[in-house]
Amino acid sequence: MSGEPMHIISLGAGVQSSTMALMAAAGEITPMPTAAIFADTAAEPRKVYEWLGWLETQLPFPVHRVMKDEGGLRKNILSSIDGGRFAGPPFFTQALTGKSEGKLRRYCTSEFKVGPIIQQTRRMIGVGKGERAPNQIMAIAWIGISTDEASRMKPSQDHYIEHRWPLIELGMSRNDCLQWMRDHGYPQPPKSACTFCPYHSDVMWREMKANDPESWADAVDIDKRIRNGVRGTTQKLYLHRSMRPLDQVDFRTAEDAGQLSMFNDECEGMCGV
Repeated sequence: MSGEPMHIISLGAGVQSSTMALMAAAGEITPMPTAAIFADTAAEPRKVYEWLGWLETQLPFPVHRVMKDEGGLRKNILSSIDGGRFAGPPFFTQALTGKSEGKLRRYCTSEFKVGPIIQQTRRMIGVGKGERAPNQIMAIAWIGISTDEASRMKPSQDHYIEHRWPLIELGMSRNDCLQWMRDHGYPQPPKSACTFCPYHSDVMWREMKANDPESWADAVDIDKRIRNGVRGTTQKLYLHRSMRPLDQVDFRTAEDAGQLSMFNDECEGMCGV
């Protein structure tokens, strides 16, 4: 466990991380990564998995697909309804004051995204389960955060991993990434996010309902199933901040000043990039 640290891409299979991976493949970001790691929640839309399959054919380095548990995040949510441990999204619920919405604590990012990537990184650098990593940088994790999301940049919490933000280094915004894709003849990547993510904006919900009936049906199903709470809460839970059943929400008003957006409050640099 000596020598130069490994360069490893945290691949969300969205616009930014896909662009970053393809730029590395083209030699526009160096050095060439050892590998990319995709943390699979088993809850992405079908088109994201299709895109990832295509992307793997374009890269000269391997993509490791990792998952916390068989069945992923959806299985965890369903089991928590029956009393199992909850490690899911921050579903909306009535605040204890009764005057505004509240949210459950968010566990899904650390448990189903960050954790599996860290575990795979440890395997790649040769640190076994329960072993302490050497007191040196063993891996450099490339995070696909662009200039319009710079507030999401955070240092690694693991002493042997260093975070790097190549798109920030290049001064690239999300639109710059899309333009790079067009300039190089690549199709536009889909938005990467779990179908039932509470951080979806009204625009995203409306697009899903209109254009992705399979994902919409899954989100509506989860929304109904969580209504009477998960382990740790008996309050009614909802996917939408209006605290109405998802299939009864009118999304035609789009995003107002108070609407959450996937681009200002998402999964700590791991989802949707």
